[in-house]
Amino acid sequence: MNSEELLKSIAVIEKEKGISREVLIEAIEIALVSAYKKNFNQAQNVRVDINEKKGTVKLFATKQVVEEVEDPRLEISVEEAKSMNPNYEVGDYMDIEVTPKNFGRVAAQNAKNLVQQRIREAERGVIYNEYIDREDDMMVGIVQRKDARNVYVHLGKIEAVLPVTEQMPNEVLNIHDRVKVYITKVEKTTKGPQITVSRTHPGLLKRLFEKEVAEIQDGTVEIRSIAREAGDRSKIAVSAEREDIDPVGACVGHSGTRVQAVVNELNGEKVDIVKYSEDPKVYVAQSLSPSEVLEVQVDEENKSTLVIVPDSQLSLAIGKKGQNARLAAKLTGWKIDIKNESEARELGLYQGDNRLELFDVEE
Repeated sequence: MNSEELLKSIAVIEKEKGISREVLIEAIEIALVSAYKKNFNQAQNVRVDINEKKGTVKLFATKQVVEEVEDPRLEISVEEAKSMNPNYEVGDYMDIEVTPKNFGRVAAQNAKNLVQQRIREAERGVIYNEYIDREDDMMVGIVQRKDARNVYVHLGKIEAVLPVTEQMPNEVLNIHDRVKVYITKVEKTTKGPQITVSRTHPGLLKRLFEKEVAEIQDGTVEIRSIAREAGDRSKIAVSAEREDIDPVGACVGHSGTRVQAVVNELNGEKVDIVKYSEDPKVYVAQSLSPSEVLEVQVDEENKSTLVIVPDSQLSLAIGKKGQNARLAAKLTGWKIDIKNESEARELGLYQGDNRLELFDVEE
């Protein structure tokens, strides 16, 4: 068979497909053995020897040395064995070359599909290994096609699925649009790797800030929590170990350039940036931005808070359809009950002696 041509093909496939030489050699060996057994009625005792240095491909059958041969595919007489090597004895096993003269043509025809199948499997493995490391990460893709429910985003080597449940409600993606997506799942399927991406996941907001804010990249500023209602409003809590660094200001950027870049990427989604605090009173109060807060009463046992706000600030604190309060509770992990000043005074819950002086909040 044309061994030189076969070995050259291996080198080309290795380079173009990014599949290791060992995987290709193994695939070709299996395919050649299968073709030989199928076309030459051989038993399951054949192996392929591919010698890359010599540029040769040979087939060998392992046969047992016996006194009397019953199955010539599996056995060889002691007389014939000794004619090849006088050291062989009954019971020994020997490898005999059985490469047929016309095996090259037959093998090429019959092994082709098996080799291609193994190459496809190897390619899928390469792609899976490459993208499994990008799970919980952000990538830039191009919208390739759409159907009634899903948008399909091309990520370079594979097409990812953006389900309708992971699409922002106020966003329309068109074919050829460049879009940043968050990889939520990479899994193996019978059809190859399948990648699911999201535009609504809080992780996307986190990665966008990491990309825009140098202080987050170098660890000077840390994102402590995120609450998001995609397409409408989000809150993000940040902190800094060093007192001389303003974590909120770092995320906002000069003239708001950093946060605006994130807002633009998220199609106008509003983002409140809050300074994280270990003190739940301070943390909860700041999380209710942009509302002013008079007092926060904490119930540690039930991890709940009662927040008193000026009468004029009640609707702002609660937010449209309760959104502001809902996001604040999600951000802080505390239950939040909000009452206006008048009601709190009537119920004896607030005397107005200790007014909270905050705020380190940016919208």
